Amino acid sequence: MVLLGTLVNGLLIIVGTLIGKMLHRIPERMKATVMSAIGLAVVVLGLQMGLQSNNYLIVILSLVIGAVLGEWMGLDDKLNAMGRWIERQVGTNGDTSISQGFVTATLIFVIGAMAVIGALDSGIRGDHQVLYTKSIIDGFTSIILASTLGIGVLFSAIPVILYQGSIALFATQIDKFVPAPLMDQFIAEMTATGGLMIFAIGLNLIGITKIRVANLLPGILVVGAIVTAVYFYGNLS
Repeated sequence: MVLLGTLVNGLLIIVGTLIGKMLHRIPERMKATVMSAIGLAVVVLGLQMGLQSNNYLIVILSLVIGAVLGEWMGLDDKLNAMGRWIERQVGTNGDTSISQGFVTATLIFVIGAMAVIGALDSGIRGDHQVLYTKSIIDGFTSIILASTLGIGVLFSAIPVILYQGSIALFATQIDKFVPAPLMDQFIAEMTATGGLMIFAIGLNLIGITKIRVANLLPGILVVGAIVTAVYFYGNLS
């Protein structure tokens, strides 16, 4: 089943959120410290991924062009508006963190190499091990996020399933028209570009910055365009 790994990922996010909600009585000081710890871990993870580029100029161009496109489309505003819509639909009972939980969790769970690589493995080889590993990580992360940011984390399962599921379905046909070297180069540069976005998310979690990371998301598509252009230009030269 092509979508098995993706569905397991979404399920564990939901289960982790429900467990985290049961731990909502954690003292505020402890929650703040835990969030700082998560932020630091995310910063290190993003930095580690960001150093995997083979051509850092591609990463820079992708982030800059992606930022321009993201600001033009207002992706961050749209994502936050979706979070506020969810708040209104489910009722907050004074909890105003649903939007923050949804946006933060969505960015953490969607951005990154494991989401893309895992979905590609599911579609191309029917191998779900990468997504199973990601599911466990996301499950534990959602426990902590939900204990501090609330039930909004649960709704991040929806974009995760749609995003990874789409890639997995697309990947069932991708090996027919995308050369393996091109795919390897894309994954390397996408990992580095996504890593810097994750790094920014970590800084936001710690409270150092307020970077509109959602507006950087088009950079992932720009990576694909630039890598493809460089690959075919190199073959023609």
